[in-house]
Amino acid sequence: MENEIRIGFIGNPNCGKTTLFNAYTGANLKVANWPGVTVEKKEGQTTYQGQTCRLIDLPGIYSLTSYTMEETVSRECIMSDEVDVIVDVADASCLERNLYLTLQLIELGKPVILALNMMDIVEARGMEIDLHRLPEMLGIPVIPVSAKRKTGLSILLHAAAHHKDPAKQSPFIHHHHGKVSFHPHNHHEEYAMVYEDYIEDKIDAITEILTEKYPSLPNKRWYSIKYLEQDRSVEKQFPLDLEHVIDRSYEADIINQKYNFIEEVIDEVLVNKSQKEAKTDAIDRYLTNRWLGLPIFLAIMALVFFLTFTVGDFLKGYFEIGLDAFSEAIRKCLVSLQTNDMLISLVVDGVIAGVGGILTFLPNIFILFLALAFLEDSGYMSRVAFVMDDIMGRLGLSGRAFIPLLLGFGCSVPAVMASRALEHKKDRLKTILITPFMSCSARLPVYVLFSSMFFGKYAMLVCYSMYLLGILVAVTTAFILSRIDGSRSEQALLIELPEYKSPSAGTIAIYVWEKVKDYLTRAGTVIFAASVIMWAILNFGPSGYVTDISLSFGSCLGRIIVPLFRPVGLGYWQIVVALIAGIAAKEVVVSSCSVLFGIQNITSGHGMAAMTASLASLGFGTANALSLMVFCLLYVPCTATIATIRREVNSRRLTALFVLFQLATAWITSFLVYHISLLF
Repeated sequence: MENEIRIGFIGNPNCGKTTLFNAYTGANLKVANWPGVTVEKKEGQTTYQGQTCRLIDLPGIYSLTSYTMEETVSRECIMSDEVDVIVDVADASCLERNLYLTLQLIELGKPVILALNMMDIVEARGMEIDLHRLPEMLGIPVIPVSAKRKTGLSILLHAAAHHKDPAKQSPFIHHHHGKVSFHPHNHHEEYAMVYEDYIEDKIDAITEILTEKYPSLPNKRWYSIKYLEQDRSVEKQFPLDLEHVIDRSYEADIINQKYNFIEEVIDEVLVNKSQKEAKTDAIDRYLTNRWLGLPIFLAIMALVFFLTFTVGDFLKGYFEIGLDAFSEAIRKCLVSLQTNDMLISLVVDGVIAGVGGILTFLPNIFILFLALAFLEDSGYMSRVAFVMDDIMGRLGLSGRAFIPLLLGFGCSVPAVMASRALEHKKDRLKTILITPFMSCSARLPVYVLFSSMFFGKYAMLVCYSMYLLGILVAVTTAFILSRIDGSRSEQALLIELPEYKSPSAGTIAIYVWEKVKDYLTRAGTVIFAASVIMWAILNFGPSGYVTDISLSFGSCLGRIIVPLFRPVGLGYWQIVVALIAGIAAKEVVVSSCSVLFGIQNITSGHGMAAMTASLASLGFGTANALSLMVFCLLYVPCTATIATIRREVNSRRLTALFVLFQLATAWITSFLVYHISLLF
């Protein structure tokens, strides 16, 4: 369409790009995968002064190096005819980090507009950005916007419409203090990013060769830079004999000189930055210290779990009282209505006992995510990935791999998807394999219940040890696999270390609400359905409806599988059935135990006492409880995670092998833990 402007939205992860995109498109959103890859493609539409604007939301990336899937997809889309104007969304509060991508986009030769998002954070930190000097130095329009408050949106579209076909750029206004260039061409009048003379000489030489061999190729300067970086994609697409020009990779030189220019830009346009940097550097001397960084991280996580138990358990007590009263009221109401006993059992013993038992853990989940949100928004969690970079490298993985593992403490689904950021396929597969060993929030109810029942005052320590064990098993697996395939990652971790800031109450509230909402949604859907199914297989058998669950279908199924679990201390058909049900969602293990053992409000004091007595009568003790928690930690992830793994690896066979490996790891580790525990 002639009257259509095609605008590509691109930016670093967490820069507010998707929020800005959604502010324009609203419900006019179309989501699909890019052809041949699992990276999502989002398209939307809006209008500006009678013109149709087709918006494309590109994956969040840090650069256009074309190593990861996201980088490849973004670069190919921008370089194609699919995009007329590039809107580079930058987090204004982290301008220095965001400008690296901006310079790469400018070098592509297409119209670029810099949208400075999150300007309110810049102001809150007492800093200012010179919005007149910045476009002078970059040579592109710079528009302040707020995706959250929806301000500056029309101005941004106005800029896109008027810069679709830009006129020749007027001379850039650079100072370059202390630098003298003897280069024959005054590139400072033509380009925002000008390199040192020895790089510019090579760019000119390669440009001449390109002009001779590929005369119709647009923006030959960008291609020349890519040849100097030894970009495989460009070398393959447009082969050249450059042995007499290029004697090594100049990628590191180009990166360093870009950052030198960025530092020059920041010094001129950002006011009151040095004071904030000094505070951040002082804190980082301890938190990112080679020897202190890891112990401090472990101590902080121990504090998080202390709060999760103490404050969470205090609040949980009130939930239990309310659940008891609600359950009894429903039972009395149904009895007074002369409801069938089977229906009463389904509602009270099935639905309320199953779903209600899970809801009582909501305070623990809330405290955990509140603490994690605080650490994330303060800027600390990125330091953890930085501290772990060297350790991950020794295990044969990129430091980037620790980011999916960190996400795994929340939910395995986005954690598995985050493995896309890894450059090499082997790294991605290893990370996907070990990520489910991280203790997601769904496992916390299992730990809290069984550690509270069997370990008393040491419950918090036992629960914390599950998280540490998950990390240990994951890194050990990665180490063994790297020794088998002989791989060792040499890719350095490039990650933003933002300035420390006081966490935003609004940001934390949104983060925690999203996690709590997800937990409640699972309770109302997956766990509800699992509780009903569990009630059905425990109340029906070959002879029909039964009141004795030992005659049910669940009992028959459990007894068939019990011999496989007996060596690990889990040879009880009720426990086996609960573990099978837990494949739907790990919280279901708790709700299933409630139904299996016929205990209402299993998380209350009297509920746990009744559960402990029932298990003790079967010979189930502390060693068995420890083995059960370890097995829940390591065995098959939930169905949503399995489906995500299947999509990411694009192979049923490989997904099945991953699941079998995790089952085998869970069985072997539980076997060792159980028999070692018996010695004590």
